[in-house]
Amino acid sequence: MTKTLEVKKKYYSISEVAEMIQSNTSLLRFWEKEFPNFIKPQKNKKGNRVYQERDIKFVKIIHHLVKERGYTLAGAKTKLNKHKQETIENAELVMELKKLRRILEEIREEFS
Repeated sequence: MTKTLEVKKKYYSISEVAEMIQSNTSLLRFWEKEFPNFIKPQKNKKGNRVYQERDIKFVKIIHHLVKERGYTLAGAKTKLNKHKQETIENAELVMELKKLRRILEEIREEFS
């Protein structure tokens, strides 16, 4: 098994973030309007959105709530506003478990 070093950038384009959640850029622009307290990408000199790790974290959390857990947008907003820390911790735990599962599946495939 080869170990790869993950290089993290400081800023990501909207298309890179959309690719991370396997969606499109229009959804991210929509969520930006729906969740202004959580997703606040900056804009560069050209006016393009640039996402930082904090923004990406909330994009992934919202994606988890809406697309994977089936929350409505109103439900996701309520959950984030009323139980922010608990929601963040639970979503991050699920994301880490998914990473671990992918690693274990790769290991299983190597030994098959």
